[in-house]
Amino acid sequence: MFDINQVHVGPSGDLLTPDNSVMVFIDHQPQMFFGVGSGDRTAVMNATVGLAKAARAFDVPAVLTTVAAESFSGPILPQLAEVFPGHEVIDRTSMNAWEDEALVAAVKATGRRKIILSGLWTEVCLVLPALSALEQGYEVYVVSDASGGVSPAAHEHAVQRMLAAGAVPVTWIQVLLELQRDWAREETYGAVMEVVKEHAGAYGLGVVYAQAVIGAHAAG
Repeated sequence: MFDINQVHVGPSGDLLTPDNSVMVFIDHQPQMFFGVGSGDRTAVMNATVGLAKAARAFDVPAVLTTVAAESFSGPILPQLAEVFPGHEVIDRTSMNAWEDEALVAAVKATGRRKIILSGLWTEVCLVLPALSALEQGYEVYVVSDASGGVSPAAHEHAVQRMLAAGAVPVTWIQVLLELQRDWAREETYGAVMEVVKEHAGAYGLGVVYAQAVIGAHAAG
């Protein structure tokens, strides 16, 4: 029940923060990208790398995983690997990453309950672990633009299935800005602006313009 006397300044506990979330990147690999038909593959790659740089900017733990890297799908997206140099990539045989002991152990080790999830393909390697993690009490945030399916229908139906189970749809730029949340946070402001300029398209160009005309500290 609403009580106006309880209204106060402060963020919702539902918001993503650098301290309550973990990012899981699933199967961003060449063979999987070849099959993506739900949208522009270059855009998916751009969103994936932008999301990864958001994790790096805020020191959010990241779990990287591939499926059959040496026998079928190829190595993890090089641009993604470059964001996390030396980071372990967990290779699996299972289509459902949540059936891999090493991956689940890596997520559990972070102590975080909010999983920011992206991957290929949406209808298989994303939906299966999303449903599995949700059933076990995790909160799952599906980064739809850093994910892709074999067709628009496959991607959309998989997203709808995850939402029906309780997942939350987000985009990579939404995650980045939700982690920042206040332009006065100078310790991450510069890194956020660099990610925006590199990966946020017209918004990034707007930041370039604002900083050139207004000054280096023009807010995003």
